[in-house]
Amino acid sequence: MKWKATLLMAILVFAVVASGCIGGTQETKTETTKVTLTGDFNKDVIEIGKILEKNGITEVKFSAWGSGDPNSVMRVYGIVDTAYKINRIWKQNGINVKITVTTKYDQSFKDQYQEFLSKQPLGQAGDFFVNSYAFLPTLAEEGYILDITNYAKAYQNVINDFYPNLLEAAKYKGKLYGLPQDTEARPLYVRKDVAECAGLDVTTLPEKVKAGEFTWSDVYYWAKKAKEKGCAEWGLIHRKGSAHPDLIQFIFAFNGKLYDPKTGKLVLDVPAVYKWLYVEWKFAQDGLLPKDIMSWDWAKQIHPTIVEGKTLFDIGGTWYWTEWQTKQYYHGRPLTPEEVKKWFAYTLFPAGEKGDKPVTLSQPFIWMINSKAGQLNPKYEELKDVYHALAFLMIIKASDPEINAIHSVISAHLPVRKEAAKLIKDENWLNKLKNLDLDLAPEVKDNIKDIVEKTVNPINAQFLADVSYMLEYTHLAPAHPKYPALADIFKEAVDKVLRGEMTPEEAVKFIEEKIKADKELADNVEIVGEIPKDWKFPQG
Repeated sequence: MKWKATLLMAILVFAVVASGCIGGTQETKTETTKVTLTGDFNKDVIEIGKILEKNGITEVKFSAWGSGDPNSVMRVYGIVDTAYKINRIWKQNGINVKITVTTKYDQSFKDQYQEFLSKQPLGQAGDFFVNSYAFLPTLAEEGYILDITNYAKAYQNVINDFYPNLLEAAKYKGKLYGLPQDTEARPLYVRKDVAECAGLDVTTLPEKVKAGEFTWSDVYYWAKKAKEKGCAEWGLIHRKGSAHPDLIQFIFAFNGKLYDPKTGKLVLDVPAVYKWLYVEWKFAQDGLLPKDIMSWDWAKQIHPTIVEGKTLFDIGGTWYWTEWQTKQYYHGRPLTPEEVKKWFAYTLFPAGEKGDKPVTLSQPFIWMINSKAGQLNPKYEELKDVYHALAFLMIIKASDPEINAIHSVISAHLPVRKEAAKLIKDENWLNKLKNLDLDLAPEVKDNIKDIVEKTVNPINAQFLADVSYMLEYTHLAPAHPKYPALADIFKEAVDKVLRGEMTPEEAVKFIEEKIKADKELADNVEIVGEIPKDWKFPQG
C-alpha cells in the first residue's frame, strides 16, 4: 500500500504545480510594471489598460476630493468625466478594465486640507485632491503628493498652454506637483443703487482705481456717507475666517510684502500690517463694518447682506458673481444674471493711499495626486508606477480646455489655459454648453445641469472678460509651508481689532509676540519696519 500512497502524493504535487495553485490561491504572474508615457493620450491610456488587463485587473477605484463654493463642482466632476472617457477608449479597444470614481465635495477648502493632512498617512485620503496652491509646499515637503515632473515631460505641449505664472504656483523647489485647475481675482464689488443714493459715480470708478486716484480713504468716505444718508445698513462687508487670502490684499495695497525671495523667509511688514489693521479698526469702530464679521454665517448673513443691498462695498471673489445666481441668498431665491448686472459694479482692490497701486489677489487651485494614489487597488506595490501614470493622465484629461472653460463659466473663476480662454468667448460653444450638447459623462451632465441652466449666459461670459485684466495686478500669497500658521495669526489680530479688544498698535505687538513664541515660525519670518508715527486714516 505504501507505493500507492507515494503515487497519490506525486499525482497531487503534479496537479498543484500544473495548475499553478499554491495553498488554494491562483498564482498570477505580474506582467510589466513600468510604463513610459509618449505624449499621445489615447496610445498611453491603451498601453496602461493592456498592462492592467494582463495583470488580472478589471476595475480601478479612485476617489476625488474637492472643495469650495457651490458652483465649483467640476473640481471633482472633471475627474469623473475623465474616467468616463478613458473607459470608453478601453471599451473601444477591447480592454476589459474600468475606472470607477467616488467623489467628496466640501464647502471649506481649509477643513478638507486638514482632513487630507490627517488621513493621508493612514491611507484614507483621496487619490485626487484639488485645493489651494498655498498648501502644496507642505504636502510636497511631507511626501504626501506625487512629483509629476517626469510624467509631464511627455505632455509638454499641454503644459505649455497653461499661463506660466499659474504653472509656477504648482511647483515646489523646482519640481512640478500638480496642474492648475482654476484661478480668480478678488474685486471690490459696489452696489450700484446704494452708490447712486450716496452720490458715488460708479461708471468712472474702475479707471480711477486703476490710476490710484481712488484709495481706501475714498472707500471710507463713501461708506460713511452711504450710512449717514441711510442708503445702506453697512458701508463695507468682507469675508470671514482665515485672513488668507482676501484680507491680506491690504498688505499689498499699502505697498507691503509677505515674502522675501532672497532669504526664502516670510515677512511681517510692520508698517503695511499696521495700516491694514488700522483700516479694519476704523471701519468697525465707526459702525461701517460689523465688529463680529469674522464669525458671520456665509449663507445666512454675509451673502444676503450683500445681495439685498444692505452694504455699499464688498470685498469678494469673482466666483460670487455666479454663486449669487444659484444660491437662495436674496429673500429666499437666487438672483438672475440680469439682476446681478443691474445691481453690481466691480473694480480692483483700491490702493491703500495715494502713491500706492491697486491690487488683486489670486489663489490658484491645483489638481494634486496623492503619493499613494491607487493604493486600494490590487497588486498596488507591483503596479504602483502604472497606477500613478494613469492618475497623471487623468489630471491631464481633466485639464482639457473644454472642462476648464465649463468650470470657468459656471463658477466665475478665470481659465488657466489659453485654449479655455478662447472657448468662453465663443458664442457657439456657449450655446452648446447651455444645452449641454457637449461630450460629457451622463453623471456629470446630471450634476451640473441646474447650475448650467442658471449661469450660462452672455452676461456672465462678459463678466469674465471684463475682470480678466485684473490678473495683471494680481499677487499670490507665499507658497511657504509656514504661511498658513502666519495667516491664522493675522486672522486672530483682525478679529480682535474689529471687536475693539485691541488697538491696531496692540494687535501688531500681538502678532510679533505670537511669531516669537513659535520657534519654528520665528525662524521662518523676518520682522521688518516699525509702526509709522503720525500716520492718519482717512487721508485727504
